[in-house]
Amino acid sequence: MTVAVRFAPSPTGRLHAGNIRPAVLNYLFARANGGSFMLRLDDTDKERSTQAFADGIVEDLTWLGFTWDRFARQSDRTARYEEAAAQLKASGRLYACYETADDLDRKRKRQLARGMPPIYDRAGLKLTAVEQAEMAAQGRKPHWRFRLENTEPGSLVPAPTMVSWNDLIRGDQMVDVGSLSDPVLIREDGTALYTFTSVVDDIDFAITHVIRGEDHVTNSGVQVQLFEALGAEPPAFAHHSLLIGADGQALSKRLDSLSIGGFREAGFEPMAVLSHAALIGTSDAIEPHLTLESLAAQFSFAKISTAPARFDVAELAAFNAKLLHKLPFEAVSDRLAAMGIGGGDAFWNTARANIQVLSDISTWWAVVAGSVPPVIEDAGFTQAAAALLPPAPWSDTTWTEWTNAVKASTGAKGKALFHPLRLALTGTDHGPDMKSLLPLIGYDRTMARLNGQPG
Repeated sequence: MTVAVRFAPSPTGRLHAGNIRPAVLNYLFARANGGSFMLRLDDTDKERSTQAFADGIVEDLTWLGFTWDRFARQSDRTARYEEAAAQLKASGRLYACYETADDLDRKRKRQLARGMPPIYDRAGLKLTAVEQAEMAAQGRKPHWRFRLENTEPGSLVPAPTMVSWNDLIRGDQMVDVGSLSDPVLIREDGTALYTFTSVVDDIDFAITHVIRGEDHVTNSGVQVQLFEALGAEPPAFAHHSLLIGADGQALSKRLDSLSIGGFREAGFEPMAVLSHAALIGTSDAIEPHLTLESLAAQFSFAKISTAPARFDVAELAAFNAKLLHKLPFEAVSDRLAAMGIGGGDAFWNTARANIQVLSDISTWWAVVAGSVPPVIEDAGFTQAAAALLPPAPWSDTTWTEWTNAVKASTGAKGKALFHPLRLALTGTDHGPDMKSLLPLIGYDRTMARLNGQPG
């Protein structure tokens, strides 16, 4: 069996951290098993789906580094859904219902008042052909429900009926479809709903594994019966735990601070976002990976916990810094050049441990190649140090040789020795190792700054 998976976002908003977890898990599973990864836009919600959101999803996924083997839009497949609906109607599994939203609300309230479960009473199945014709003559349009197989022969009253499967993450799962209403598959306006279109698409595109959040477990119980009603074998299911925010609440696509676009604007690296989303809530060490292939090589459903995983932007920021500190110069050389930053691998290797996002590197490039106003704590001390400054050329031993000479001449040691020199040369009290930084600053700038002049 060739593995085939899909990521199927609805273009009703931009992608956020919670969306990316199923995306990356599907992608890694496909690549780990030599399978295919499909991007499918579930855009049957005409009121909320927009082309701008669809374009945004493609933009976000591309920035993250995803590629897909197949692409489809549900809005292009209306005729296929009508064909599948006709099949279900012919078999008696899809039936017309004429209640309005208000009618259904009143029914639920009456059921609750009587201590009954608020599930649909299958009134649509009890309508005669004459009654249906009268409804149509009144201009009323039906919505269409899928009849679950959850009754004794000859009865319309639901009875406990377990649908079970072995979930690749959660183990043995059971859903009692006897406690559920027959789901609406087609609205009054003729548009098909996710429960229906998703199954038809998974059949037609031969999806072998459906990897999605645990909030779809009940949907899976219903969809197993829908697959079977359409004459298809259900795919394997894997329901992962959901991400929660730093406050313990569920993530929302409307939280801009957690959107993929927001991460991009904040300067986070794509592989930091992907590594973090893929590894939190697993038994693997949460370490940044430089490629999706590296992540795929260690992917296993057995490593994914069923407990909610916490996604904290502050932790992601620290994680992003950790990834940058690992990157070789070759991985960033083009981006540095576009930023007008030179210095080659010597500068990158010196400065990278002191940045959280790549744009921070500009601060240290200014120290090396720009005009930095020095901070002079003791002019007498820095002038004495200037007098002892070794001539060029310099190496990574120059800093030690120079500070040893200053120490011997002035008697300063420890912080009293190093702190005023760093302030004078960089304008700040922290930063890269001065052994590596000093040769990059060079003799002329160093001498100017020690004498209190920007250089």
